[in-house]
Amino acid sequence: MPVTLELAENGQTVKVAAHTVAVNIHGAMVVCPRPLDSQAQVTVTNDRTHQQTGARVTRAPRESSEGYLIPVEFTSPSPNFWQISFPPANWKAPEN
Repeated sequence: MPVTLELAENGQTVKVAAHTVAVNIHGAMVVCPRPLDSQAQVTVTNDRTHQQTGARVTRAPRESSEGYLIPVEFTSPSPNFWQISFPPANWKAPEN
């Protein structure tokens, strides 16, 4: 899912285009063309809905063939941010 990450650098607002590789109600793993510092505060914009939420980078990024893998955690859980349905917390896969 395409997202825009917005952060402050050297007193200026910087916007970085990225996309998700995994999402949940607490945040996402995003692929970004550049690294972001661990603990950086960002605003995540869902480019499909234009909804925004605050988040922080939870650890140093890892470089991959697609770009930098960056985990972000929302300031507070946002179950509707991605506009997808998540299974209930007590969901279990059927046993074969």
